[in-house]
Amino acid sequence: MALARLSSSRLLHLRQSRIQSFFQPPTSFRLVRSLATVTTDSGPRQNLTEKIVQRFSKDLPAGKFVRSGDYVSIQPHKCMTHDNSWPVATKFFSIGATKVDNTEQIVLTLDHDVQNKSEANLRKYKNIEEFARQQGIVFYPAGRGIGHQIMVEEGYAWPGTLTVASDSHSNMYGGISCLGTPVVRTDAASIWATGRTWWQIPPVARVELKGVLPKGVSGKDVIVSLCGLFNNDDVLNHAIEFTGSEETMQSLKIDDRLAIANMTTEWGALSGLFPMDSVLNAWMEQKASEHESRLLSTHPRLNKDRIEELFSLNAIKAHPEATYAKTLTLDLSSLSPFVAGPNSVKVATPLPELEQQNIAIQKAYLVSCTNSRASDIGAAASVFRSQGADAKVAPGVEFYIAAASSLEQAIAEKAGDWQVLVNAGAKPLPAGCGPCIGLGTGLLEDGEVGISATNRNFKGRMGSRDALAYLASPEVVAASAIKGAIAGPGTYTPTTPTVSYNTASSSTPSSSTSSPSQETESKTSILLNFPSSISGELVFCDADNINTDGIYPGKYTYQDNVSRETMAQVVMENYDSSFPSIVKPGDIVISGYNFGTGSSREQAATALLAKGIKLVLAGSFGNIFSRNSINNALMTVEVPELVTRLREEFKGEKVLTRRTGWMVEWDVERSYVKVTEKNGRTWGMKVGELPPNVQEVFVQGGLEGWVKAQLKR
Repeated sequence: MALARLSSSRLLHLRQSRIQSFFQPPTSFRLVRSLATVTTDSGPRQNLTEKIVQRFSKDLPAGKFVRSGDYVSIQPHKCMTHDNSWPVATKFFSIGATKVDNTEQIVLTLDHDVQNKSEANLRKYKNIEEFARQQGIVFYPAGRGIGHQIMVEEGYAWPGTLTVASDSHSNMYGGISCLGTPVVRTDAASIWATGRTWWQIPPVARVELKGVLPKGVSGKDVIVSLCGLFNNDDVLNHAIEFTGSEETMQSLKIDDRLAIANMTTEWGALSGLFPMDSVLNAWMEQKASEHESRLLSTHPRLNKDRIEELFSLNAIKAHPEATYAKTLTLDLSSLSPFVAGPNSVKVATPLPELEQQNIAIQKAYLVSCTNSRASDIGAAASVFRSQGADAKVAPGVEFYIAAASSLEQAIAEKAGDWQVLVNAGAKPLPAGCGPCIGLGTGLLEDGEVGISATNRNFKGRMGSRDALAYLASPEVVAASAIKGAIAGPGTYTPTTPTVSYNTASSSTPSSSTSSPSQETESKTSILLNFPSSISGELVFCDADNINTDGIYPGKYTYQDNVSRETMAQVVMENYDSSFPSIVKPGDIVISGYNFGTGSSREQAATALLAKGIKLVLAGSFGNIFSRNSINNALMTVEVPELVTRLREEFKGEKVLTRRTGWMVEWDVERSYVKVTEKNGRTWGMKVGELPPNVQEVFVQGGLEGWVKAQLKR
């Protein structure tokens, strides 16, 4: 175990060097950090994110106050894994670990593929359960509910703590003022073995909410509108803190906050924190009472004594003079229901505009960790009740429902809401992810249109890539199921959203398109067995926000026996099915901005490697994809100038995957990318350094191999 801890410390140092100099533009955090380090005699002016990270950072120098931009070794309060627990366990054993460092820190749940009764899946589930039993880890079986909901309702995600999960919707914990952020499988294995991982504190954006939420408008409408109104990567790779007056926050119940925080992931953020306030206090006391009635005893975590102690002694809030990277403002009172899509979260349309188009649907979904709590089921049931006792799901429409957890379903059943939906023709599914991740019954088929209360409508995620998927609130989903077309319950007043936006500074780093000789040049040492340069023909995937579902379809994600040959055949399938036939091993793929946004699946990186792609260029990368790339030895470089030039050159006919005939050479020693266009013109740009300690990771085939090598020394 001592070796494992030493390895973790070295791993932190390695990752710091790698990401700071390579993945991130040189000035990414400079402004934020300089603004955030101002202190006064009354103490550090930390925002809420920084204050929570301060509590869970380890080995800080005496007197150190963490800021945005700092790399820290964190010891999370809790770490949750789900169906991917067995792949995490495989990594855990492969690095030489045998015993989980802190069993109280780990929570295992089964939630993604719970409808799959195949021998292979049942064997995997049994392996996970047996691992939990042997290690003494808390375990929740299939059917108990979605992991994120369990973390919240069982009191594992706790206000004022830092909690992670190997799933991209860990942001949801921010709805109860718990700093939730995703990690990837290799990180989870590290936490199992050592209790720790690393994190770079992101720039923090404040979202100031004003007014009160109108009748007929929900938290889902708030986050869908934010994704659509601020859709130019405004909060990409940021932490978010939601603020507002007491009156404003009183209008946002906890279930609304959970939905908003959950979908900050789709907005591009790494976390979404709400404050600790009276609304949260009342919700926690209510949940404690529900547990006590159900258990006939005090719940071990959500109980009145712990809640009282939390709010009387341990409540924290942002310093009133804390500095943020930017502030976005949304007037809640100006909102009406919004619908996202089709097939994009960042295309958001006020419901009245879509109602006029009379868009027929074939499937409707009230499932997922975003909007399938008892309150959501009740909201949908109220829409059916308002249409009379005989209200039914429209002919030709299939309406699927699944509770976020068995406890939430029990609450809905007690209220009579679950039975209202079932009697109206809804098809119940077990508590779990199901259609949201594209697994199990009721997926979208070719040519179908679906409307869902889930968090993602990426092309092909919920079934056929030739289907159209829209996202909306439970009320809109229910009204649409009744009408057979996208519709609302009629309990709202159409308005025009009121928003504003400002940043700490409007300055941006200038691009460099000079040659290495024109700048002060320092050369990077190259390790033995690491190439001094990498070159190849550019293949241009001209799109922004290519997500992990587009790179590696969700239907394959939880199949642990997919061969590299199959991965190479299906890579980018949901983006462009012709990609595998166009791209050749050794090509260099380049895309637009926010490449790899979405889920935490490591296969988004390994599938590209299976195709023979060693280097991916982009205007920018999603943070979680960047983590997965380094963990799996896929090289990535940000080159926004090259993306701009390619779009100038190929601004005519839109081609999803284009062989450009351009050649690119990445000179690792000089940290320089040289471009040779098809007409012979050459030019280039400086990029971040790839230092020797990071090259060693690639020489070892990724972090898993690197850690294993360290343990053998």
